[in-house]
Amino acid sequence: MIHKRTIPKIFNRAKELRHDPTPAEIKLWARLRAHRMADVHFRNQHAIGNYIVDFCAPRRKLVIELDGSHHLQQEEYDTERTEFLKSKGFKVLRFWNHDVMNNIESVLNVIWDTLHEKNAPQ
Repeated sequence: MIHKRTIPKIFNRAKELRHDPTPAEIKLWARLRAHRMADVHFRNQHAIGNYIVDFCAPRRKLVIELDGSHHLQQEEYDTERTEFLKSKGFKVLRFWNHDVMNNIESVLNVIWDTLHEKNAPQ
């Protein structure tokens, strides 16, 4: 099957990543999946172009990325990736794994507020 948003190699890698989530991804996915957040449909390990994002609400053009300590060494890559996603019309939220694990309610509040911004796509 050919996908418009990515190439088969990236699509297949996203599929593999869904089977090996981090603890923070598991915790946040439990709160986002099955329309649990404002009745918005999220996907996990969603391929967009040459990138795989942790969570995406395609119809709302919202990407959520969870960053671990390895992201401290790849700031340039993360910036490039965020700029690409923004160029495709996505808003990108980034959270540290530590925040998801220790303060999930604050993370969910930021996501909720973003979904309910005045100019957010419906």
